[in-house]
Amino acid sequence: MNKGSWGKIRAFFDLQTEDGFTLKGFKLVEGINGLFVGFPSQKGSDEEYHDTVWADRDIKEQVNQLAIKTYGQEVMATPPGMDNNDFPPPQPEMADASVATPFSDEDVPF
Repeated sequence: MNKGSWGKIRAFFDLQTEDGFTLKGFKLVEGINGLFVGFPSQKGSDEEYHDTVWADRDIKEQVNQLAIKTYGQEVMATPPGMDNNDFPPPQPEMADASVATPFSDEDVPF
């Protein structure tokens, strides 16, 4: 699962069936009622997005539960404030404030 924050999308993921088929392009989306899975889609000539993978209600619910459970486990394993795509925040260098050069209006380039 590729976690991050792309607007309302919280993660991208692929599914692999027991038969070895890989379905790519699922999204975990944060909606007004909580997280849900967006199935793979493609933009049509009418500028609307159309699903490219279809499933019945039971399968959709199973995929939702699996994705939310997996996302929750990964979120709990990630230190607060850090996504898997982030690097640790840079550590401030020890600088002596008394050595800083004075700043004046002439230093502004406009």
